[in-house]
Amino acid sequence: MSLAPLAYADGATALAGWLARPSGPARAAVAVFPTFMNITPGIEAKALALAETGCIALVADFYGPDTPHDAPSAFAAMERLRADPLAMRQRLRASLDALAGIAPGLPQIAIGFCLGGMAVLELARDGADLALVASFHGLLATPLPATQPIKPRVLVCHGDADSLVPRQDVIAFWEEMDGVAANWQFISFARVEHGFTNPLTPTGMPNPAYDPRAERQSWAALMGLIDEVAPLPA
Repeated sequence: MSLAPLAYADGATALAGWLARPSGPARAAVAVFPTFMNITPGIEAKALALAETGCIALVADFYGPDTPHDAPSAFAAMERLRADPLAMRQRLRASLDALAGIAPGLPQIAIGFCLGGMAVLELARDGADLALVASFHGLLATPLPATQPIKPRVLVCHGDADSLVPRQDVIAFWEEMDGVAANWQFISFARVEHGFTNPLTPTGMPNPAYDPRAERQSWAALMGLIDEVAPLPA
């Protein structure tokens, strides 16, 4: 099993996603939003793992032709993307639209890691018609808090020692979700830092934060919820 390229667009911006298909009938369509580095071997592995469980998985493209190839350019590209929250949400929805065109009628799910974790929460806040969103070590703060009921179930898997997410952001997120009566679940791993799901070290970047216990338990939580919103055929 391997990933196949998928060309799509956000308006005039050409985007390049990567698609993983299951060997048999699909039970769900999953948009996989990557880290600020865009697609990496670790994210490819997550998409392939989803395909093994019967899901069509599309690794979304945050940047298009602006895709970075090292950490400094990735940080700069991320900041440009985040500078306009509404334009960012439009970019995220372009990936959902592309996935819906490939897999019409299937329950749609969005998961994300790091920047991608923040992205799926932004989609939920924006009213996206999803069955489930799952954020792994994503940022929780937002310039546009939810004001309307959130449609998808929400799973957040968080490292309690994440230096990018202060404790006040956690409390504010809980209160935000309660304020719109979201169906949310928050799993926090003690003494676990940012980036705990990636056992692979991206080129040129240290990765001291990988935690196999947190990765295993957070993925199991995701799969449990996928089984609930998109059960395997009997």
